[in-house]
Amino acid sequence: MKQRPTILLINPTITQRASARFPLAVLSLSVALEGRYRTRIIDGNIDRDFVATTLRYLANGDIGAIGMTIMGGPQLRTAITASRAVRERFPSVPIVWGGAFPTNCPHATLNVPYVDYAVRSQGEETFLELLDALSHQDSNALAAIRGLSWRDGEDIIHNPDREFSAASLGDRLPYETLENPTQYLSRTYLGERTAGYQAALGCRFRCTFCGVAATFKGRMALPTAPRLEQDLTFLTRVLGVDAIQFYDHNFFDREADMAPLLETLAKIQVPWWCFARADALVKLSERSWEWVRRSRLRMAYIGAESPSDWLLKHIRKGTRSDQTLAAIEVCRGHGVIPELSFMLAPPEDPEGETEKTFEFIHVLKRRYPETEIMIYLYTPLPPPPCGANPHVVRQMSSLRDVTGTPVVFPTTADGWAEPHWHAYWCHKDAPWISRRLHKRIRDFTTVLGCRFPTIIDVTAPAWQRRTLRALASWRYGLRKYDRPWELELSKKLARLRDPRALSL
Repeated sequence: MKQRPTILLINPTITQRASARFPLAVLSLSVALEGRYRTRIIDGNIDRDFVATTLRYLANGDIGAIGMTIMGGPQLRTAITASRAVRERFPSVPIVWGGAFPTNCPHATLNVPYVDYAVRSQGEETFLELLDALSHQDSNALAAIRGLSWRDGEDIIHNPDREFSAASLGDRLPYETLENPTQYLSRTYLGERTAGYQAALGCRFRCTFCGVAATFKGRMALPTAPRLEQDLTFLTRVLGVDAIQFYDHNFFDREADMAPLLETLAKIQVPWWCFARADALVKLSERSWEWVRRSRLRMAYIGAESPSDWLLKHIRKGTRSDQTLAAIEVCRGHGVIPELSFMLAPPEDPEGETEKTFEFIHVLKRRYPETEIMIYLYTPLPPPPCGANPHVVRQMSSLRDVTGTPVVFPTTADGWAEPHWHAYWCHKDAPWISRRLHKRIRDFTTVLGCRFPTIIDVTAPAWQRRTLRALASWRYGLRKYDRPWELELSKKLARLRDPRALSL
């Protein structure tokens, strides 16, 4: 029997090497393909010349296809570079994109000559079925593969969505197959050897601004307690991990389901960080909070989004501003630092809502100075072609830029890689935000970050933090945010890190 070809699984560069975490997406794919196809993982966060490495494997081996995982933003640009290089040198090798970008923008993904297939949402089963069809040269089978977008001549076809699956929760990821897996462990606020890890899949909420909602459509699954214990035991005892950063989209869900996992974490007892919803934290019982305390949860990232309840309802967040305050209180009472994220400049009232959020942050910092604040711009993604939420479609169709012209999103991957759309994907700019407002937000963020330097940055000496706090004090207190040149200069000299751009 002819040996099946090797599949290259590529994680294009998205961050600097020092911030690299385990490439969880391609590791999960390697498990799904085990026994059917040979795989080789190339991680662009570690291999800074991953394009050359990819071309070298293609030149030396029997490569059946390339699968890339793409988040969008900076990773989109490196994925485009790699795909173009492969298409130019090895035009017959199928190139498959999966991940957040092709899930949310499958048409733009395939509207370029260097991508052949787009795998939407969960990719394990879809990718395996696609590889089988390609292996058997059965083009007729493509139309039956759920979750696949592909080209039929000049037409782009989006097959029906694939049903949510919890199958990938059954197997431990093969971290040991990575070249030197300990290089993914970093010094952070949590510990000296912090690992990125994902326990649960999906999120049962459908916030209209969130790409996760488009991926999982309100579905979520948790691992069993034994599986979580198996993973964390391996990470801590074999790899020497001393802290965990959970990448779950919403770690705290229904308490009855979470309790066994919290007990497991209390048994392992390593410091950890996670995403959490304000309403879930507020509803947590004292018994569960005791498990949280024993487990050594250090920080919870809470999507506060806005102080305006009408906006929270409009975006279907499902929480209220009073729950944000209550969540801070309950976190403080149990030794957990709340890390709040806010989305500024919504298109309905960019300036008014931004100023309201600034004042809300002042209130939070006055009452709870230890609270971490993350500031982003409101940049909702266009709805995907299959099963789009009608509420999202209506919201997106009403978007206008600063001149009142309807917002037209890019129709190609190259378009999304353009500077202004790259900034949009990274929550740094939006068509309805004026230059004046954009500068005011940037200046406020600078003043706030200097007045309250983040504890996440473990590289800044204490004296630098004290100096920045003193320099920014009068501006923050008097709300004089404009042109903080002295703070910009001080930040550069101190090399203050931005926690939004870097991992823990």
